[in-house]
Amino acid sequence: MPPIFKKARDPISSYTHFLGAGLSLVGIAFMIVKLTLEQTPGTITVISTILFCLSLIALYLSSGIYHYSKAPEKIIRLLRKLDHSMIYVLIAGSYTPLLLTYLPSPNNIIFTAVMWGLAFAGILCKLCWIDAPRWLGTSLYILMGWAILVDLPALNAMEPGGIFLLALGGVLYTIGGVIYMIKKPNFSEIFGFHELFHIFVVAGSLCHYFMVYFYIA
Repeated sequence: MPPIFKKARDPISSYTHFLGAGLSLVGIAFMIVKLTLEQTPGTITVISTILFCLSLIALYLSSGIYHYSKAPEKIIRLLRKLDHSMIYVLIAGSYTPLLLTYLPSPNNIIFTAVMWGLAFAGILCKLCWIDAPRWLGTSLYILMGWAILVDLPALNAMEPGGIFLLALGGVLYTIGGVIYMIKKPNFSEIFGFHELFHIFVVAGSLCHYFMVYFYIA
């Protein structure tokens, strides 16, 4: 095992999500530049897109720290709760610019409020029941992630490229979630289902970032 891998508790998972955090920092910089160059970016657009980028940073930074840290079990457990909670934040953060841009008023506000309400409820569950069955938590993530299906007509206003990136990101997240839930495949001692899950998460979030960058910001 390379020396750099020995420094981390879960090397590939931590380094892939530290990479995700770095890419997210670059991404928010590009997003701010684009919003600045726009002649009249709406306040809602600015706030929702920056919130999305911040949710990416929060997820990847918390995940990277959790999987890297070698600490007492009590600290690891707290970091695990933070890591899992940030998944709900990212789901709601990803939905916010999409819903506020493409859904008509007042449905956009209502749907966004519902998603954040579900996110806070999910966070509360993670804080109180971090040892819940893996299938339960993953199923809730996936169901919340595909909530847009309850209002498919809202997507009619999106350009085909935006719909493609939205759907592709959702599919990649879902595949990663299923891999995480069934704990397969496992290729070696240092690269198994968990590491593969992290890679699918990075790929899915890249799709949604480009959707927001090109079709919303």
